[in-house]
Amino acid sequence: MAMSGESSGCNCGDSVGKLGEKRQRKVGLVYDEKMCKHDTPDGEDHPECPDRIRIIWDTLQLAGVSQRCVVLSGSKAEDTHLQLVHTKDHVNLVKSISTKKKDYRRNKIASQLNSIYLNGGSSEAAYLAAGSVVEVTEKVAEGELDCGFAIVRPPGHHAEADEAMGFCLFNNVAVAASYLLNERADLGVKKILIVDWDVHHGNGTQKMFWKDPRVLFFSVHRHEHGSFYPAGDDGDYNMVGEGPGEGFNINVPWEQGRCGDPDYLAAWDHILIPVAKEFNPDIILLSAGFDAAINDPLGGCRVTPYGYSVMLKKLMEFAQGKIVMALEGGYNLDSIAKSSLACVKVLLEDEPIQGSSEAYPFESTWRVIQAVRKRLCAYWPSLADELSWKLIDQKTPTPVIIISSSSDSETEDYANGILDQMSKLNIENDEGTLVENHQVDTASTSWRADLTKVDVWYATFGSNMWKPRFLCYIQGGQAEGMKRAYVGSKDTSPPKGIMWETYPHRLFFGRESTATWGLGGAAFTSPLTNSNEQTHMCLYKITLEQFNDVLFQENGMNVDADFPLFDLAALQLVENKGSGSLKAASDGWYDNVVCLGKELNIPILTMTCTLSTVEKFKSGEIPVRPPAKAYADTLVRGLVEGGRFSKEEAEAYIDSAASKPL
Repeated sequence: MAMSGESSGCNCGDSVGKLGEKRQRKVGLVYDEKMCKHDTPDGEDHPECPDRIRIIWDTLQLAGVSQRCVVLSGSKAEDTHLQLVHTKDHVNLVKSISTKKKDYRRNKIASQLNSIYLNGGSSEAAYLAAGSVVEVTEKVAEGELDCGFAIVRPPGHHAEADEAMGFCLFNNVAVAASYLLNERADLGVKKILIVDWDVHHGNGTQKMFWKDPRVLFFSVHRHEHGSFYPAGDDGDYNMVGEGPGEGFNINVPWEQGRCGDPDYLAAWDHILIPVAKEFNPDIILLSAGFDAAINDPLGGCRVTPYGYSVMLKKLMEFAQGKIVMALEGGYNLDSIAKSSLACVKVLLEDEPIQGSSEAYPFESTWRVIQAVRKRLCAYWPSLADELSWKLIDQKTPTPVIIISSSSDSETEDYANGILDQMSKLNIENDEGTLVENHQVDTASTSWRADLTKVDVWYATFGSNMWKPRFLCYIQGGQAEGMKRAYVGSKDTSPPKGIMWETYPHRLFFGRESTATWGLGGAAFTSPLTNSNEQTHMCLYKITLEQFNDVLFQENGMNVDADFPLFDLAALQLVENKGSGSLKAASDGWYDNVVCLGKELNIPILTMTCTLSTVEKFKSGEIPVRPPAKAYADTLVRGLVEGGRFSKEEAEAYIDSAASKPL
């Protein structure tokens, strides 16, 4: 085990020497280059890449911060410790995936999992990530270190007992927490606070401690009523734990993207900090994902390095400052590097970085905070008092948003100038191969001015065939039968033309449910042509700007974006190649744009899933389901009012598409 920068230190509550001088806190850093061996099988680009931990480590070294810390090399986890939260079969699978025996099966195993890639270095990296978090946590609990930061990958908080998912193989933080509670009772750690500020819900961690009152799990995340990854109800504020663990699970589910420092600090001040005082933890484990940072390509939120430093500083007041940070997500390299540096400086008790959070939280933020307090006050008396109207009136207005998230009226960007904007948008073909990285203008939203000059035909085959429903994506609101409202496009102009066509593609329905229609599948069409199939489509002539806004909303993303999902370069690629998947929308359902030809020299575009997703429908990994009645009725109305079918013929067409095997 390599160590450097050791100095005498003590706990946060006793950091003054005999002569009154402030003594340096002993902060542990874990970094091991071997965790970079985990990479995509063919070296293709991926958000969860080895450079994520390299850039953090390099930044800490250049800033002279790592030299002031106790540096630990990685330590491999023991199977017995992993099996405290994972099944034996899962541990054995991860252990074996990098063996030569599994070489020919590795890609197949990955394809059967949710958002996972595997290569020859994956097993070692996963063992190092989990073991390193265990090691630094143990040293902090023992008092050998005051606090620590495990710069590890792959991340862990999505990994469940028997399944890898969401870039995560082992649940690193959960393994460490369970190890302290169940294997090291001699250390006297009886209560652990796990704080998860990753932009995605920590579904795996939540399930592992669902009934355990020794662990208070707090997750603040983008949720959007269950439409944001990992999707579903697990991240809802009503999920409070069960049995003896009831009340020890706290979710703060943002209804939208663009949440930043004011929103997160409001959640800290009015939920987490009061509860932490009551709980009085012996140690704090922090699932430190930095994908809620400004400019993260997957998160869509706006937390600054200053915001992260303040959140961490507030947590340092508990457990004598015994905090272990473990890296989770974060996919903008500049953001994660600067945010990590700011946090390590807090652990070292340096002067805080300069910044401010003068803007107010969103209206929706206060709504979520009030709902969480009301739901949890039966377990935590500190949440019982109602927040004053004077407080919650200090807000930034937000529209009613369900699927997408944006702000029509927003204060000046408090993070302006802190980080560079994301400068590239990756587009892949159907085989997942990167076909081009093209520059976009990120200094402003000038892309809208360019794309509003270009017309396309948007070919719809689902509920958008009914014009009143389609106009929800353009003008906002909700139509008959819909459970949710949409924010609409920045350009609310109606379509310049409407026509109907039939294309040789397979229409089918799949997935369990939608936020808009309830239980039942959504419509998809195969990206490939098939002369034996016919899909009836309603074509709307709209601008490329409006097409982007429909893409954003269909994929649960923010329409108030600094860059488009589908720009002129992407249009040219799709016209030449026939289709292209949108890497930036890879968490969505409609992340593949298909060109069906041209009409009056204007390209005809539709949006559907990728071929790899079609294969998952065929294999049963993603369920094939008939549509909900309200959804099917909307499709029928579109076909009938468009003059394609009688009501009986339209119903037969939908029934056939829903019942015929893929």
